[in-house]
Amino acid sequence: MRTKVGVMGSAGGVLEPQALQMCYRLGQHLARRDCVLLTGACPGLPHEAALGAKAEGGLVIGVSPALSLDEHIVRYHSPYQEYDAIVYTGSGLMGREITTIRSCDIVVIVGGRSGTLGEFAIAYDEGKLIGVLEGTGGVADHVREVVRIVNKTTRAEIIYDHDPVTLLDRCLEAYRRRVEAGIAHLPPQTEG
Repeated sequence: MRTKVGVMGSAGGVLEPQALQMCYRLGQHLARRDCVLLTGACPGLPHEAALGAKAEGGLVIGVSPALSLDEHIVRYHSPYQEYDAIVYTGSGLMGREITTIRSCDIVVIVGGRSGTLGEFAIAYDEGKLIGVLEGTGGVADHVREVVRIVNKTTRAEIIYDHDPVTLLDRCLEAYRRRVEAGIAHLPPQTEG
């Protein structure tokens, strides 16, 4: 089965050219490594990863907050042409985050604002393997501080890197180790 990598990040706000380029490269490398790319089917940094993946013939799946393609385009002003499939959750922006995160084997955080912080929190609590593309601004550049403040032990493993290719390779190697150790798909730890 192909590894599913979710790219979670800024859909709007100020998107620096360097961050856009890094996300495009990430998408390209995901496709070259035969991974499936999942995003929230939104514009911005995740969309750049989708464009990069499609340029290399990759498989791109979006998890939309909308009920239909019409609502996806009109209400949420979101792209659709670069996606091979879009799952319509009808859950709204925050509700679709759980579906998106749980569908990923690896979650990569790029840039980000409040929505990305929520996605990181879900991935962290659920013990996911998380890659953080530092240098993309926003939440991604403050994850270390967030983890320190949260001060909570989970099964999450976080890998930080400034290079999208190196980050993905490190995440894929860590995922392989987690699968071999039987911890890649364990349920989240409960606090007791």
